[in-house]
Amino acid sequence: MHGTASDPTVLVVDRIDPARVAALHATLGRKGPSPSTGDPLPPFWHWIQFWDAQPPDSLGRDGHPGTGTGLIPDLGLPRRMWAGGDVRFHTPLVIGERAERESEVTSVTRKTGRSGPLGFVTLTHRLRQQGTLCVTEVQDLVYREEAPAAAEPGRPPRPPDPATEQSDETRRHRATTTQLFRYSALTFNGHRIHYDLDYARSVEGYDGLVVHGPLLAQHLIDLGTEMLGSVTRFRFRALAPVIHDQPFEARGRKTDEGADLWIARGDGALAMRATAT
Repeated sequence: MHGTASDPTVLVVDRIDPARVAALHATLGRKGPSPSTGDPLPPFWHWIQFWDAQPPDSLGRDGHPGTGTGLIPDLGLPRRMWAGGDVRFHTPLVIGERAERESEVTSVTRKTGRSGPLGFVTLTHRLRQQGTLCVTEVQDLVYREEAPAAAEPGRPPRPPDPATEQSDETRRHRATTTQLFRYSALTFNGHRIHYDLDYARSVEGYDGLVVHGPLLAQHLIDLGTEMLGSVTRFRFRALAPVIHDQPFEARGRKTDEGADLWIARGDGALAMRATAT
């Protein structure tokens, strides 16, 4: 099924909060003073703004806002996975100033994959300050059936591809449980796979807490910015989970168009791929 959800566009008004900016600066382990009021917001830091704060009875079991109650349609598929997106940076957001985010569902698709029924939802966000379009972001979400019980037979997951490409630049990282908790708090992300170890293992079937896709993307866009000087477009796709305390590397290689970027897990698997221009 292809189509567009019937829910209206949602407008959220926020202030680019310098306190949140300082907290993210610390969470990422940045050196030197934090950007402050009047400074441009670093690329991708808009993720800590425009919270969707729902009361407990509006949340699903996984901690996310329940489907069917807002922009996201109810597809009967409870497990949410963040797949990736496409971000265009038109002009920097300014810290301390009022901003607006206009959001709408631009695509809903149902398919059947190796693991069963899948729902694909595309969200488009437009961020403005003083009427000027600053950021356009397209987010791709995937919804799946409940994870099978541990004793239930099923088709084993396909192993991730290896990260074999040669890079020009490499940055080593490791996400601790503390960093995952702080990033969840700053993005107001209640998804339990990032902080509830028992839930992540016994319900969702992961080996541990899952590093946020946007946090991995943040490391890649930071590397792309270092390599190129600035980034006007950033496209990325999550390919395999990274688990807490598992070492991983952000890698990059310059191209004629910009930079190819990817996350390589400590076991050599390719976890995320991106391009920056």
